[in-house]
Amino acid sequence: MKLEDFQLLLALKRYGTIHATAKKVLISQPAVTQRLKYIEAYFGSALFLRTPKKLIPTPSGELVLKHADFMIQSEKKIHEKLAAARGEIAGTVSIGASSLFSQYFLAGQLQSFMNKYPDVSIDLVTGTSEEIRQTAEDFHICIVRGDPIPGYETHHLFHDRLYLFDSLPFERMEGRPFIEFKSDQGFQILLDKWLAENPGIKRSFKVDQFETAKQMMKRGIGATVLPESIIKNEKDYYHHKPLMVGGEIAARETWACTKENMSELPQVRAYIEHLHIFFKDS
Repeated sequence: MKLEDFQLLLALKRYGTIHATAKKVLISQPAVTQRLKYIEAYFGSALFLRTPKKLIPTPSGELVLKHADFMIQSEKKIHEKLAAARGEIAGTVSIGASSLFSQYFLAGQLQSFMNKYPDVSIDLVTGTSEEIRQTAEDFHICIVRGDPIPGYETHHLFHDRLYLFDSLPFERMEGRPFIEFKSDQGFQILLDKWLAENPGIKRSFKVDQFETAKQMMKRGIGATVLPESIIKNEKDYYHHKPLMVGGEIAARETWACTKENMSELPQVRAYIEHLHIFFKDS
């Protein structure tokens, strides 16, 4: 068995189908199917029950999946310990990053980090802050919006004020459609409080992300709330004002969170330091 086989098993469990797994790991469906057959033959047991909707681990599969996770984590730890012992900035940094951070900041920040530390590999997963929190154990570093992760070492990256935007003057807000977007629970609570304070606004649309809401607002479909970090040009062309909740300007914080002692790894420490430099200079 190769380490890649264990990784494939965990991917099959995570993504639920051969089609989704093949798409994520960038190999063909027949190749995934063939490899799974080989692994099951190696262990002498069916590891997944094939149903029309998803793969369900069998009891034998659950045992092998636990072993697969142990093997991968053990491999990572030995590489991390060897790199730390040598004092090298090498190895892997696994990152779980919020969608907004990923879409607007991650590419430039990762590029400069990888140029500076070419021996460090990056494992990256993006999603809503809530999704990253729920899978925080999988990462060296979690970059989330709102509140930091309890029990983790926290590094504040930036303060992000929120603004109400519309293509029409705000005097016409009565009955105006409002465009919401998918976000974490903390942002949703904040937005619900604001809507409760402004009952004339009509909740009309809920879209997948900030950028979709912004483009709909630009085309006159309705008003929306946008964070300051992604509206560099819009302030010059569209009506806007700070989002007031409870008499105060609403804002969101962005944090990098690491498990206790994780920053002792040279590559993780280097990434955190690079984050601070990046946002200090940007």
